[in-house]
Amino acid sequence: MTDAWHPAVNGVIRTIESLTRELEAMGHQVLVIGTDRFRTLPLPSYPEIRLAWNAWRLPAMIDAFAPDSIHIATEGPLGLAARRYCLRRKRPFTTAFHTRFPEYVASRLPVPLAWSYASLRRFHAPAAAVMVATPTLQGVLSARGFERLRIWTRGVDTELFRPRDKSFLDAPRPIALYVGRVAVEKNIEAFLELELPGSKYVVGDGPQLASLKRRHPEVHFVGYQHGEDLARYYAAADVFVFPSRTDTFGLVLLESLAAGVPVAAYPVAGPLDVIGASGVGCLQEDLGAATRAALSISAESCRAYALGFSWEASAKQFAAIAL
Repeated sequence: MTDAWHPAVNGVIRTIESLTRELEAMGHQVLVIGTDRFRTLPLPSYPEIRLAWNAWRLPAMIDAFAPDSIHIATEGPLGLAARRYCLRRKRPFTTAFHTRFPEYVASRLPVPLAWSYASLRRFHAPAAAVMVATPTLQGVLSARGFERLRIWTRGVDTELFRPRDKSFLDAPRPIALYVGRVAVEKNIEAFLELELPGSKYVVGDGPQLASLKRRHPEVHFVGYQHGEDLARYYAAADVFVFPSRTDTFGLVLLESLAAGVPVAAYPVAGPLDVIGASGVGCLQEDLGAATRAALSISAESCRAYALGFSWEASAKQFAAIAL
């Protein structure tokens, strides 16, 4: 069950798609119940995300498929409906903590983090296991009272995301790239305001896009990109800048590295777990200094590091927990 689904584009959706593909290759039958099966309403202040409002239809869908195990990927209306179904039928289920919603809410509304985390803790409490992407996030949630936390890491499609001809972009170099939602919780302005040589590109869409375009006319905003087009933007960049302080993993980090592009980021959860002391990125509180330093990292070392992450291994880890 997932409240994050097409037509939106984000790391949660790409993770679920890749997981489904690998589980089916392993011989499992998988049914993804997403918002595309329901009538939806746009999330206030974030219309790209649509929420199901007739989730009462969910139990019949689950019964028709008759699954051996149930995984709840998100904490929205479908997640709540699936949780209620499992508790009423006394069915065990697993959940995943993909997104640090308390920080996202706090960036928009004066809601204390403790209140939001308490609500999420209650949601996940009955789960047989709560999957988290990194040890750092596991520690954060454990300190806030979450239990039965299990590590489920991520992978990257190294065939799609690979080094390519950089002439795809002909702007002045070096080219610094950001890929992701254009929203306040992503802290994009920390990237856009950096004094850097060359050019900046932003791939993605979101509620901040129009205002950031007005404030930063020198930046190339190219909107959402998919598949081969997205892979070309990654490969054509010279450095990938990840300004978020709240992401639980940062799938885009692996995609950039697979394309042979080094990473600059803050030393926070996500980058610390993915990059760490590997030498394929620079993690500093001075994001500008990190960006300039990352330019000296070789594409070969980035690519070699990314090859160590596979969706097959991720799916096997998921199956060992959920099935």
